[in-house]
Amino acid sequence: MNALVNSTRAELLRLRKWSAVWVIVGAWLALSLSFGYVFNYVAYKTGDDNFAGDGASNAQLLAGLMPSAIPDVIVSGLPMFGGALAMVVGALVAGNGFGWGTWKTVFTQGPSRYASVGGSLVAVTLFVLTMMVATLALSAGVSVVIAVSEGQTVSMPALGDLARAFGAGFLVLEMWALLGFLVGVLAKGPALAVGLGLVWSLVVENLLRGVGSLLSGIETVTEALPGTAGGSLAGAVVGGPNGTPGVLDAISGERALITVAAYVAVAAVAAVVVMRRRDLV
Repeated sequence: MNALVNSTRAELLRLRKWSAVWVIVGAWLALSLSFGYVFNYVAYKTGDDNFAGDGASNAQLLAGLMPSAIPDVIVSGLPMFGGALAMVVGALVAGNGFGWGTWKTVFTQGPSRYASVGGSLVAVTLFVLTMMVATLALSAGVSVVIAVSEGQTVSMPALGDLARAFGAGFLVLEMWALLGFLVGVLAKGPALAVGLGLVWSLVVENLLRGVGSLLSGIETVTEALPGTAGGSLAGAVVGGPNGTPGVLDAISGERALITVAAYVAVAAVAAVVVMRRRDLV
């Protein structure tokens, strides 16, 4: 247990001092702010009929900017944009350990492989949790400012709804981050892992779902994919597709939750097993 704690602390130190991680966090917060509030607020103030408004009335746009809508906002962008960035982080954490020789050094001089890899997985999980907390804080602050500036009552969402959205968002990001970690382990490097992860999450799954709408056999396969599960879990929270890319209703919320949790468990176990047997020479 001490070895696991020490490995986690060492990995967290590396993440804190890694500029790429801060760039990814900044990119996600900028995307969350833009798609969650800026575009809809501009549409509300100007009355323009654009993609941000998606045909919604001014009252509907304003309601989506209020603090009561925080649960929907924090989870809507996670299946595609947030998930892709979390996958990049996971791939970088695992893949760079090969390129920099970190894994070889740790495995030959430090604790066991189980403790080392476990510490990295725990650190990635804590990073995902931090991303969710930062997203929640950003959404709360911006929505309160908008409510006050527009003379609206500051009504916070129910604690149960907020916890449900936060938990779903955390699971979606955790799934993608651990899948990225596994790809980084399998690819033994960051570049290929990041490239494969982004192509899969942003392109391949969308193409398969498009083909699946025409072929029932392909549709059955797409229902088991991580993007479909994460998007459907987000869709269950927000009440179905809301115009945000990646939010789906392809499968039920219960099935999506089980599928996402299964991906999290399988990715973590597979990463540990592969690293246990990996030849680092």
